[in-house]
Amino acid sequence: MAVGLTQLLVSGALLCGLLFHTVSQRGAKIHSKKPNFIIVLADDIGWGDLDANQAEEKANNTPYLNLMAQQGLRFTDFHSPASTCSPSRAAILTGRYGLRNGVTHNFAVNSVAGLPLSEVTLPELLQKAGYYTAMIGKWHLGHNGPYSPTNRGFDYYLGIPYSNDMGCTDMPGYNLPQCVPCDPSGPQGIRLKRSVHGGCYSKVGLPLIENSSIVEQPLDLWTLTEQYRAAALRIIHNARERGQPYFLYIALAHMHVPLAPPRPPDAPTTTTTDGVYAASLRELDSLVEAVKITSDDTDKDNTLIWFTGDNGPWEQKCQYAGSVGPFTGRWQTSRGGGSAKRTTWEGGHRVPTVAYWPGRIPANMTSSALLSGMDIFPTLLSLAGLTPPSDRRYDGIDATNILLHPEQTGHEFLFHPNSGAAGRFGDLQTVRTGRHKAFYITGAAEACGGGTGRQQLHDLPLIFDLERDEAEETPLQAETPEYQAVAERIARKREELLWDIATDKSVSTADYSTDKSAAPCCDPKQAVCRCHTLG
Repeated sequence: MAVGLTQLLVSGALLCGLLFHTVSQRGAKIHSKKPNFIIVLADDIGWGDLDANQAEEKANNTPYLNLMAQQGLRFTDFHSPASTCSPSRAAILTGRYGLRNGVTHNFAVNSVAGLPLSEVTLPELLQKAGYYTAMIGKWHLGHNGPYSPTNRGFDYYLGIPYSNDMGCTDMPGYNLPQCVPCDPSGPQGIRLKRSVHGGCYSKVGLPLIENSSIVEQPLDLWTLTEQYRAAALRIIHNARERGQPYFLYIALAHMHVPLAPPRPPDAPTTTTTDGVYAASLRELDSLVEAVKITSDDTDKDNTLIWFTGDNGPWEQKCQYAGSVGPFTGRWQTSRGGGSAKRTTWEGGHRVPTVAYWPGRIPANMTSSALLSGMDIFPTLLSLAGLTPPSDRRYDGIDATNILLHPEQTGHEFLFHPNSGAAGRFGDLQTVRTGRHKAFYITGAAEACGGGTGRQQLHDLPLIFDLERDEAEETPLQAETPEYQAVAERIARKREELLWDIATDKSVSTADYSTDKSAAPCCDPKQAVCRCHTLG
């Protein structure tokens, strides 16, 4: 009897130990579970377009992004890595300035190449670590062969290979000057030339691509949001069912050529354009809502959603452009020319940014840390427990402690590359450090109304104190000790960075050559390559 009792107690102890070990192992597994990542990149969005950034305006265009900010972290000093499309996207996916990754300006419809194949992308690294990687929306980093999304680390792709005005459609969005529908006359032929018709310059229909196949050309811009929404929700649900961590990159071009609710058939063609941009902004916001709700329903505590922009508003589009908020670049606008997209004024690169991760990011927080879209690369790798390849140099910083803790320390220095206005593409001629910002070149960007302002080189850089002068109106006097101290620090750092890039053996060079045959074309025999395979 005593022996039996002893055996029972021993067996019970072993069982308890086994149960404790099993629960501990499961607990460790849950704790070490790799997080999901959703990056939402909005095209041509202004800092002032996020209602939460300008509460005094009492707008109601981004209620769901506002809610996400209330439940997460809103960044007030976050910057796109460049002020135009391709360079910004390349820097986000590589964590490197354009002078390193080779992408210093936009790729074209006829581009034969794209982001250099020597560059290692964020989705490639996550994919190798077991993540399911998917992209929806605007790519703009090369659409041919090895340069397409599914050859750069994405398991799945649905979207447009470049901007939504780089091809004709049957029902164009709102533009200035206004795009016209595709011309059905002649193979691959709309008869309008770019010089006559502003931004709509492609001779082929705008294609919708799934993985490596064109599924619709020209696509229907007015149903695109719903297609994107359905694809995003399907990706999230499927990843959950597989139990696989996922990286979902959603690049929305709603603000590049804005849309409004479809016009009733009997409405006059002269319908007012007031509110078109706001309507498109609300549609973008509703897509974010759907993604957030689905993410919350499937894996709420294990999914980081990070919303940001690729550059500031396209000012020359006038009523179809967004708001820079208080960052108006008055020094430049008072002399003619633009101070938003393509420029290195704050309106060109300071973008609305929100991060949401229940249980990990404290709710209703605001960060003034100086950060860049380049920081997404090292931060997501860090959160996934991965180390970037050691054979190259990076410019982004790991912002994990800023996301998850109240730390406010970001970049000590942040450089803003020339992005199509003054100067040579990619050159680092604007520098930010703390509250100060220095310009070595200004001008040459088109404003609403057509003025560009002349290009000016500044041997003694213009230096602004952004805490006292967020509108960048009055530079510091060069004779003051404050100016001299800042100018010396910035000049020294700029020389160090340029030398670092010049001696960097991992620097890539992009091929910007073009060929007519490189344009995506579903059926060359049909006018504007027309085809429709969507079921």
